[in-house]
Amino acid sequence: MQMQLLQYVSPGSSASISPRSLANKCNAVAGGTPAGGGGGGEPPRDLKRPCFLRAAVAPPLVAALVALSPLCLAPASLGQTADIQRGAVLFRQACIACHDAGGNIIQPGATLFMKDLLRNGVGTEEEIYRVTYFGKGRMPGFGENCTPRGQCTFGPRLQEEEIKELAKFVKLQADQGWPKIEIAED
Repeated sequence: MQMQLLQYVSPGSSASISPRSLANKCNAVAGGTPAGGGGGGEPPRDLKRPCFLRAAVAPPLVAALVALSPLCLAPASLGQTADIQRGAVLFRQACIACHDAGGNIIQPGATLFMKDLLRNGVGTEEEIYRVTYFGKGRMPGFGENCTPRGQCTFGPRLQEEEIKELAKFVKLQADQGWPKIEIAED
């Protein structure tokens, strides 16, 4: 029954939608007669009212639930989910020691939250990539060809593609206020 009602009030429908038309449709589905349509009178009031309420309330309620659902914030494809997971793993390996949950234990004004990224001129994926590759201030560079040597990490270097994934992950997290990401263990 609800499937028919949702189709009836779907966008692009040429039918005019009014409380009466919704009640008539609901009554027809419930086996009653349309209100004011003759044919033996109206259905009992207890059948008419709940159906009208479902018809009038269900579509906006479903739309609100879908709009507010966490599924709407999820990546559009499995490929994007895999990219996020790889970015999260790289972040855990190379960055979390200083930037746990987007913060910065070395330099408090240089967090990975959007307001600090913008203030420090690192608000885009490309700028995050550049700083991650070459370093900036007290942040060491992680790129394979990072120079000068003193500005670069003494630990393992990241490949260019890994830094791109890392920058994409950091930007996505910053845009969302650093929500907790569960990292799938390999």
